[in-house]
Amino acid sequence: MSTARHPARRGGFGKERDRLRVAQVAARLIVEHGLADWALAKRKAARQLMLPDTTAMPSNDEIEVALAEHHALFGLEAHEENLRAMRAQALQWMDRLAEWQPLLVGGVAAGWATEHSDIRLELVADDPKAVEMQLAGHGVTYAALPARESDAATHLMIESRGRSARGTIRLAILTPTQRRNRPRKSEEARLDIEALSALIGEERSSGGPGASERP
Repeated sequence: MSTARHPARRGGFGKERDRLRVAQVAARLIVEHGLADWALAKRKAARQLMLPDTTAMPSNDEIEVALAEHHALFGLEAHEENLRAMRAQALQWMDRLAEWQPLLVGGVAAGWATEHSDIRLELVADDPKAVEMQLAGHGVTYAALPARESDAATHLMIESRGRSARGTIRLAILTPTQRRNRPRKSEEARLDIEALSALIGEERSSGGPGASERP
């Protein structure tokens, strides 16, 4: 029997159901296989579901929701333990880089991060080289990532070391003007040192990480 995918007319409910199914399978691929390219994860999910190439893909926001749901259904305890460790490590780096007004962003801040996720910190500096000089002065090994046309920030990658290390540290360095003018979603999680410290304290008292505050 042929397994080729054929385009088919689908109503609004069917299209929404397909988007949900793609998001769920893509989330599983991201968690289980560490796929960092979400567009690739979506395409792989659609192929696994044998959906036509014209299928509307879920948004990244929908993938984030699917990741949170996946964690809640599968391995929640392990996810919470990993998230606590990643947030604690993020706070250590934020303390080290405090003069650059660090913000924790991305999955570790929002709570949907997987064990393969980067710990993403956003810094502010008039000159990104000043951050690099501080890292080099403290013997921190880092790599500069290629610039992207759609992103004016300077990106550095730090490989975490040590028995307690969880994930790679990814720094996005913006100028003060870039941070002020950078578009952001109203629900995007962005935690400064004080907010992250408070969140970690709440998690310790409650026994597990919950949804992060979104200032």
